[in-house]
Order: sequence, then C-alpha cells, then structure tokens
Amino acid sequence: QVQRDPRFDDLSGEYKPEIFMKTYSFLDSIKKQEKEMVQKQLKKCRNMEQKEKLQRLLNRMTQQEQAQKKQQKIRERELSLKRQQRELAKQGKKPFFLKKSEKRKLELAEKYAELKRSGKLESFLNKKRKRNAIKDKRHLPSQKN
Repeated sequence: QVQRDPRFDDLSGEYKPEIFMKTYSFLDSIKKQEKEMVQKQLKKCRNMEQKEKLQRLLNRMTQQEQAQKKQQKIRERELSLKRQQRELAKQGKKPFFLKKSEKRKLELAEKYAELKRSGKLESFLNKKRKRNAIKDKRHLPSQKN
C-alpha cells in the first residue's frame, strides 16, 4: 500500500479555509471544554511545577483562540471586499484590487475604531508613544559630559 500525504496530493482536493472551518466547527466546542477543564485543574492544583505547566497550557490555548479569531476577521474582510468587487463587476465597472498597503491602512483604521469603542484607545496610544520615544532615544548620539 502506498502512503500519501494529503497536503501535497491532488486526490485530496483543494484547500478552502471556509469549507474547512465549517466542516470542523465542532472542534471549537471541544477546545472550549478542554480550556474550562484546564482552568478547573489550575484552581485545584497545589503543586507549583504542575500549576506552572497548566498555566502555560492555558496561555497557549488562549493565544491559539485569539489567533484563530484574528484569521477569521481577516478572511471575512477579504470576502466582503470580493463581494463588493463582484457587485461592481455586475454593474459593468472595472474591478479594482487593493494593494497590500491599502489593506493595511483599512486594518489599522478598523483597529482604531475597535479601540475607540472599547475605550482603550488612549492607553494604546500612550504605549505607542513611549515605544517610539525609546526608539528615538536609541538612535540619538549619546551625550557625554
């Protein structure tokens, strides 16, 4: 019997993230249950070494969840742009595709709008100013007396 890797084999079909997410959406509920179970174990745990391991696992789960949500948002944004282009094409207009820089600007504007809604915009801007000030100081020649 010949073994084959589905990632590189044409027999497996083309990878489409939307279909993949719909097909394996049940995994989200399983991951949520596992996360709750880890949180309960973390509360009960007395061993510091074990507690640290559980905390790292919980952090990793949370980061994976956030990354998945971010990817989903990006996918939805791209789909909406594609839909708009299709509508314009149906009306007989020439399609217009955004450059990477334009997409980045839209993403940044969306991020600022989200921060403004949640009320965290000022703290975000303060952190950014501090970071930029540190970078600027690093590039300035040092003052020797």
